[in-house]
Amino acid sequence: MSNVRLESVYFHVDTGKQPTGCQKWSLRLCASESGRTDFQLKREQKMKSLVFLLLVAAASAKVFERCQWARLLKAQGMDGYRGVSLANWVCLTQHESRFNTNAINRNKDGSTDYGIFQINSYWWCDDGKTGRVNGCKIPCSALLSDSVGTAIACAKRIVQDPRGIAAWVAWRDHCRGRDVSSYIQGCGF
Repeated sequence: MSNVRLESVYFHVDTGKQPTGCQKWSLRLCASESGRTDFQLKREQKMKSLVFLLLVAAASAKVFERCQWARLLKAQGMDGYRGVSLANWVCLTQHESRFNTNAINRNKDGSTDYGIFQINSYWWCDDGKTGRVNGCKIPCSALLSDSVGTAIACAKRIVQDPRGIAAWVAWRDHCRGRDVSSYIQGCGF
């Protein structure tokens, strides 16, 4: 059996967004003696695996609905924990991550905030790069789970420090001193 080689194929991958043009791929069709066909694709531009992994992670992230998140926080004992109301926790997480368990934010100081609470790698978790303190004694990757028990436990640890909930910039900027009752309005509390 002989190999057939098609030098260039142009195609567009539909991502649901406006097309930005076609990508050029080389396609080699190889037929083995057994008749099995293998396709080998090689993109002319290198694709970084990190981009792919981030897209996969973003696609699999859990984004809670506001009331669903509020009910879960209440069930985990967050309402009134260290004097912080449920509405304040919901306000904080709305502005930190938009209730996204897989949110990641890189900071100017080189640290990174992880997960639904945007917990910082310098002080609270170990990312293998910037963590110095690891106050929650966890890897930062544990904060990116759809199972939010670890993230909630770490948030409880953070709020025990003298700064309390004011450790979160988003809370200071968007929730402190404001009527936050609307964040749990209509949730049945």
